[in-house]
Amino acid sequence: MTTSKLWLVVPAAGIGQRMRAECPKQYLRIDSRFILDITLSRLLDSAPFAGCMVALNAADHWWPDTEASTDSRIQTCTGGAERSDSVRAALLALAEQVADDDWVLVHDAARPCVHPGDLVKLVETLSDHPVGGLLAAPVADTLKKAGRGANPEVVETVDRGRLWRALTPQMFRYAALVDALARAQESGQAVTDESSAMEFSGNMPLLVEGRPDNIKVTVPADLDLAGFILSRF
Repeated sequence: MTTSKLWLVVPAAGIGQRMRAECPKQYLRIDSRFILDITLSRLLDSAPFAGCMVALNAADHWWPDTEASTDSRIQTCTGGAERSDSVRAALLALAEQVADDDWVLVHDAARPCVHPGDLVKLVETLSDHPVGGLLAAPVADTLKKAGRGANPEVVETVDRGRLWRALTPQMFRYAALVDALARAQESGQAVTDESSAMEFSGNMPLLVEGRPDNIKVTVPADLDLAGFILSRF
């Protein structure tokens, strides 16, 4: 690993509408612990991060009840309406502490099943890479392209040979990521993750194969699955 420091950014300002819960999905519990607490502790205990910035919703009133709120390694800032807005806010909040060539790892708040071994693999693989990259998993299922309409028919079967599922963390140099996100916003380019912002700026990230059970809790059924996965580690 180079002398560049590692920083963790976790956008946690979303409200998780698809969960149909009384609180944002990062504040649902698995074995009595908030998902956000599980996520943060797994990451911070698995790599030598210099610090962590969590972007919270302006109306968030759950954070003070978390374990993470008393962790001296973690700072918070106010996030935005979209994931990319929250990531940008977190990066700007770190500006006085981070060097341009430091590495920033961005991870989904509701992705608690990231394996420590995958985190180590990501950091070691990308330590000297000119762009950075992300954990990803090759697509295993047969993919169908659908037509339009309420009851779509199959248009074609898509070749899955070169398709991967983007996971997190995603790891890029601080200044390069700030610039890529700014360019995307200024151009009106929609970005759903940090890799897509880097791609838009002309930088091609490296895919680092990670475990397919690094799932994101998105719908109610994911909660039990995440609990099962965590019980197996």
